[in-house]
Amino acid sequence: QVQLVESGGGLVQAGGSLRLSCAASGRTFSSYAMGWFRQAPEKEREFVAGSRWSGGTRYYADSVKGRFTISRDNAKNTVYLQMDTLKPEDTAVYYCAARSGLMRNSGSVYYPTEYDYWGQGTQVTVSS
Repeated sequence: QVQLVESGGGLVQAGGSLRLSCAASGRTFSSYAMGWFRQAPEKEREFVAGSRWSGGTRYYADSVKGRFTISRDNAKNTVYLQMDTLKPEDTAVYYCAARSGLMRNSGSVYYPTEYDYWGQGTQVTVSS
C-alpha cells in the first residue's frame, strides 16, 4: 500500500508561482511512476505532468509546458510540481498519483486509470 500526502496549494495571483509537494510511503519510491493530475469544477480529471521512474523522461500536458516542472527527491520520497506563470485556467484541485508496478508503455503516463494510488488533492486557485 502506498500513501500519498499532498501539500502546497493555495490562492495566488495570475503570473505567480506555487510549488506542490507529494510525500509518498514505500521503500522503492524511485521506481514508482508518479503523476500530477488536476480537476476543475464540472470537468474531467486531466493529466498535468508525470514520469515513469525517477530520472526518466518527464512528460507534460501542452497547456503547462514551459511553465510547470515535475521533479523528485528520492531521499525524501517526495515528488514536486513547480508551477510558474500561473493562469486563471490553472485553477483546479491537483492530485498526486503513483503506480508501484512497472509502467511499461510511455503512453500510459497520461492516463489516470494507469495509476494505483491517489492523494487527497490540494486546491490551487489563480485569481486574475
